[in-house]
Amino acid sequence: MHLTVNGRRQMSINGYIDYQRREFCKDVQCPVQQDLDKQTEGSDSYEKIRQTCKSDCRYTTYQFHHWLINKGYLLIRPE
Repeated sequence: MHLTVNGRRQMSINGYIDYQRREFCKDVQCPVQQDLDKQTEGSDSYEKIRQTCKSDCRYTTYQFHHWLINKGYLLIRPE
């Protein structure tokens, strides 16, 4: 599998899984994510709710980072 990050093609690391979009939100049962799941992706209501995620997330980067650690994720970057 290949990912594009900041316009650059990235490769997954063999033997590891990539974080899936909104995995944290679904795992912590974020009420905003639950509302989002009830909408049709791309609809006006979906995009309106999604703005909360973009600009007013109910969780902190600290909480997200520690969730990643507890789930065994590794943060890496190329040289």
